[in-house]
Amino acid sequence: MEKYLENYKQWLENPAISEEDKKELEQIQQDEKEIQDRFYKDLEFGTAGLRGIIGIGTNRMNRYTVTKATQGLANYIIQKNGQNRGVAIAYDSRKMSKEFSKQAALCLNANGIKTYLFEDLRPTPELSFAVRYLNAIAGIVITASHNPPEYNGYKVYWEDGAQIVEPTDKEIIEHVNNITDLTTIKTMEEDQAIKQGLHHIIGKEIDEKYIQELKKLVVNQKAIDENQKNIKIVYTPLHGTGNALVQTILKELGFENVYTVKEQEKPDGNFPTVSYPNPEDPKAFQLALELAKQKEADIILANDPDADRLGVYAKDIKTGDYVQFNGNMTGNLIAEYILSQKKQNNTLPQNGAIIKTIVSSNLTDAIANYYNVKLFSTLTGFKNIAKIIRGFEENNNIYECLYSYEESYGCIIGTHARDKDGIVAVMTLCEAACYYKKQNMTLWDAMLAIYEKYGYYKEKQFSITLKGAEGANQIKKIMETMRQHPQEEIAGKKVISFGDYQLQKIYNMLTKQESNTNLPKSNVLYYNLEGDNWCCVRPSGTEPKIKFYMGTRASSLEEADKMLEKIENAIKQMIE
Repeated sequence: MEKYLENYKQWLENPAISEEDKKELEQIQQDEKEIQDRFYKDLEFGTAGLRGIIGIGTNRMNRYTVTKATQGLANYIIQKNGQNRGVAIAYDSRKMSKEFSKQAALCLNANGIKTYLFEDLRPTPELSFAVRYLNAIAGIVITASHNPPEYNGYKVYWEDGAQIVEPTDKEIIEHVNNITDLTTIKTMEEDQAIKQGLHHIIGKEIDEKYIQELKKLVVNQKAIDENQKNIKIVYTPLHGTGNALVQTILKELGFENVYTVKEQEKPDGNFPTVSYPNPEDPKAFQLALELAKQKEADIILANDPDADRLGVYAKDIKTGDYVQFNGNMTGNLIAEYILSQKKQNNTLPQNGAIIKTIVSSNLTDAIANYYNVKLFSTLTGFKNIAKIIRGFEENNNIYECLYSYEESYGCIIGTHARDKDGIVAVMTLCEAACYYKKQNMTLWDAMLAIYEKYGYYKEKQFSITLKGAEGANQIKKIMETMRQHPQEEIAGKKVISFGDYQLQKIYNMLTKQESNTNLPKSNVLYYNLEGDNWCCVRPSGTEPKIKFYMGTRASSLEEADKMLEKIENAIKQMIE
């Protein structure tokens, strides 16, 4: 018998599985393909936690996979003697998010660990802040970020408010994997947990402290005071968690003309107005664009469901159209704005630093160099950025982190939290819009001015979705082939260096010398091409995809587009 059929049979017979859930499994007994997809593997508790389709099975998000992960986390916390410090827990608007958050809390409580559970849905960046504010040992957020509606996820944060990294992640994963019997997972009744002082509900106090921290990050309140009446903002939370905090902070800073997309204002895990609640997808902006044209808005902003990412459109005065910003454009616009303002008001520190990921824009390097701040590059994933920030602190604050971002629409200003913060990004872009308005510029004009100052840097990415066990094997084969046969030329450009981050090596193709990446192992291949061009490939850590990134620097946006198309075509030929 196939292993997945054995696993299916075991769940049907397992006393830990409820009768209701067994009925769901009985309904698929004639569908072997569905059984295979649900049971061909365990939903892996990886370095980003869990993420998967909601349903019953080992390869699904359900109360059993969630509490198994939580029991493993509990065992690790007990080993570290962190029970009394407790765990902060937040959740988003997705299906089963509230239920999973409570099940996780009661599992921790049954292990004698305090929990601080948010009274209602909250953004991921506020959870990161709450871990630090409460001095908790860890944090959990139930979210699948911008994935389709059928998904949910479970992310673990450690005491610095960042997602878990080495060695903590490996140690927790080991504890999770050691749980092979679902009947050993603990739980308790909520009223008993409250009576024993283990189960705490949090909300308003954390909201207020978080908003206070964000307001400290304003670099030019005068620009807001002078121009907020002239700025029109359209905002959508895409049925997620961002609305309440965005409305609060913009109101407290003085913004009056904020128009919310009513159809997307209320939290709804079905995401009824979008097929994919992703602010990277132009389709998600359809209703916002309609409202913006009606209100003649200057800027359109959209958070993803857990409000750690931000999508942006800005008005082009010349055409009257709205221009979509990708994550690199937004990231560099904010970097230029913050650094220029700090330089102007003499608050730019001598030990200032900004951080980006290796697949983010090389324009950031030019901006950092211009303002004489140190630039650090790290692997994809904000947990790696947070690790660098923690290193600064552990080394007597050798650098002051001013700003960090990654190309996937996420950034953080300052260090109040240690994950992407779409709320602070909204605040800062609205502030920047006021500043540029005074100079008769929109944010698109400001972006063009950045290109004119530093060069026309442009980036692009595409991905190939390959689902299931067969898809995973295809992704593995593509990576192996590219790794074993490094290219000497791509799109007519010489490969200057080839980085294999799995082997932690960078090979200089001209001198044949090797150097170390000085970064943790990661399944990433990076090609540095002549003429400030580059491309990169890696499997997604959260979705069944293989991702390809590329960037260029040209004399115009048109020339940049042409070069990116050449690189994309060359990559597609490489993997055929």
